[in-house]
Amino acid sequence: MRSTFFTRRSLLAAAAFSLTAFLPLAEALAAPFESSRITVRTEGSGPDVILIPGLNSSPRAWASTVAALPGYRYHLVQVSGFAGQPIGGNKEGNVAAPVADEIARYIKEAGLKQPAVIGHSMGGTMGMMLAARYPDALSRLMVVDMVPYLGTFFAGPGAPAEKVEAVANATMAGIRNATPEQRSANTSATIAGMVNTESMRAGAIADSAASDLDVSSRAYRELIVTNLIPELGKITKPVTVLYVQPKSVPIPAEQFDYVYKSAYAPVKSLTLKRIPDSAHFIMWDQPQRFQSEVKAFLAAP
Repeated sequence: MRSTFFTRRSLLAAAAFSLTAFLPLAEALAAPFESSRITVRTEGSGPDVILIPGLNSSPRAWASTVAALPGYRYHLVQVSGFAGQPIGGNKEGNVAAPVADEIARYIKEAGLKQPAVIGHSMGGTMGMMLAARYPDALSRLMVVDMVPYLGTFFAGPGAPAEKVEAVANATMAGIRNATPEQRSANTSATIAGMVNTESMRAGAIADSAASDLDVSSRAYRELIVTNLIPELGKITKPVTVLYVQPKSVPIPAEQFDYVYKSAYAPVKSLTLKRIPDSAHFIMWDQPQRFQSEVKAFLAAP
């Protein structure tokens, strides 16, 4: 009987110790990160990597990369209003800038220690905002096919802010005023120009079609008028930029390279790499090359 008594007491003590030991974990699970602008899910284990998709996109953009590069804990960001997600806090005003702020808050509240950040397209814009405005929040940044000032591509090099804004407003109005049939046709044509790999287009089209028109058009306008070049000098961490030369820009490759080199000139630690034979979604059109670049980026000291 005495032996049984001590056995039960030992079990109770062990259980109490276990509960105490796991209280921090229980508290973390009980209070997940809450945001009306983004949701974040994690996959894998290891060093932290934040993946930010582009305009009207979802984490499906990163699926093949995550599967090919294990050994990291990936934090997959989904912007509210894109790809069928509820609009939430993105119901008015800018989208990219406040979402970048939310990602910074997520890094802090999740207790991440300077994760690597990879952003595609609009996600690259938010990555630059994060690196410039919260330089201690991350360890390094990869921008996938995005310039720091999209307005120069829409309104021409050296265009005044007024002209850029007028072009952005007209672009937003065109998106909003299109009929459902026109939007469907425009989406298919746009994705065809952004994704060379035909088998990958359906997912991108589905994400775009499921995105809220108002959120999408406001975000697009914001991307056009936002000039991050004056902020690039504030970035203290290494930046890698992967980019492609669109077929719609028939200039010598060296001249196109100069455009990117000039745009990113204020960045102190910069690596620029043009990826040939690819459209905007490099991770789908050149998956092996993209995965190799990401692997080297994440492994760099």
